[in-house]
Amino acid sequence: MINKIGKRAFAIVFSASVLTLGACSSAPDQEDIQRVPNKSAHALYEDAKQTLDSGLYARAIELLSAIDSRYPFGPFSKQVQMDLVYAHYQSGNTEQALATIDRFIRLNPNHKDLDYMYYMRGLVNIKADKNAFQEYFGIDRADRDANRTRVAFTDLSTLVKRFPKSDYAPEAKRRLVWLLNRMARYELKVATYYYEREAYLAAANRGKYVVEHYSQSSYLEPALEMMEKSYDKLGLTELSQHAKLTREYNKSNK
Repeated sequence: MINKIGKRAFAIVFSASVLTLGACSSAPDQEDIQRVPNKSAHALYEDAKQTLDSGLYARAIELLSAIDSRYPFGPFSKQVQMDLVYAHYQSGNTEQALATIDRFIRLNPNHKDLDYMYYMRGLVNIKADKNAFQEYFGIDRADRDANRTRVAFTDLSTLVKRFPKSDYAPEAKRRLVWLLNRMARYELKVATYYYEREAYLAAANRGKYVVEHYSQSSYLEPALEMMEKSYDKLGLTELSQHAKLTREYNKSNK
């Protein structure tokens, strides 16, 4: 068993590792790009592709960035940008990945691989919402702001609506279900926070928000229960009874 001192030391080492990884995953500076050998676009891309396939994402980013800088209108320019998105995503550099995606979408609104870029935008925003340190130690983060989750939901919804036949659509739909539940759970966490502090109207409104916006989630019944008990505390008997009857009706029709 690890003692308290050991746990603390391990936490510090792990935290430092996370910071180190974050530093390594940043976009290469001009000096890094200049150190890349002066080869043709084709030769550089072959090197970059092999490096990317080997999982050496930091080096792949340097090579791809060099191609993007030296041959911005070359035959590999679009593929290079898509590969950069993937490399930044894998290395944890979500901000650079999003910047590359947004530039691609803005400059290539009719590109054949636009569905992939929306798919990756969704994945990047999901990843940006995560905190590796907290998740490693099993800390529940459902009460954190869900803005990134909402953006990811919009990205993947755009993919499904605009490109219903895309190869990425089935996986996007599965992730949308997960995101919907995550957003509903967040609202209920906030509702519970208000309820425990006797802010019953705020708690009821959060539950109502889940019912109105996330009725397809698995948190519909808990949201109705939150409304029921919050209205009851407020002495709003009719509203409390209505929430109860709705909850019982939904439960019996599952």
